[in-house]
Amino acid sequence: MLREDIDLFLNSIPKDITIVAATKYVGSAEMIDLFNHGVNNFGENRVDSFLTKYDELKNYDIKWHFIGHLQRNKCKDIINKIDYLHSLDSLKLAAEIEKYREKPLDTFIEVSINLEENKNGVDYREIDSFIDEVLKYKKINVIGFMMMAIKNDTSDDIKIQFRKLNELRNRVEKDHNIKIPYLSMGMSDDYNEAIMEGATHIRLGRILWKN
Repeated sequence: MLREDIDLFLNSIPKDITIVAATKYVGSAEMIDLFNHGVNNFGENRVDSFLTKYDELKNYDIKWHFIGHLQRNKCKDIINKIDYLHSLDSLKLAAEIEKYREKPLDTFIEVSINLEENKNGVDYREIDSFIDEVLKYKKINVIGFMMMAIKNDTSDDIKIQFRKLNELRNRVEKDHNIKIPYLSMGMSDDYNEAIMEGATHIRLGRILWKN
């Protein structure tokens, strides 16, 4: 069920920020409710769930974002159905995208700013060589960086993490003479900090449906 003040909440987000509704825990009916309030960017974490919802909602003008870790062996199942990928994290996945994608895919590179063990993302210290390789692929259009902050950090610490990604993006743009216009960072617990530090896309889940 959508939060009772959903319109007020949505209007509180700056108009230049794209809300990507993370729909991991809701079904198609709840997504239609949110769509009817003006949100048409939806992000899925799991391939099977995405495929089900994609079929159920094919008559709606939805922009589909895949925001979870994409396993290489499932790449071909969804890669021509999504509009954006937020989680490019390896050159092996890039090769699979190049193999199966029919037209260039707007892609965020997932960056590991914090180098947390067992977390996905390209080590920020290796981003330059990664960029050099990814730019060779014709089916991958790098439009941004994505990250996840460490949970339970203080607000100031979280802002520093987001700031690092913004600074990294700015440096990569300059050094590689490319444009990387978007930053996908911030979730239900830390989207305000992300917006303050330059986010263009925020991935909101339970806060949209909270009672």
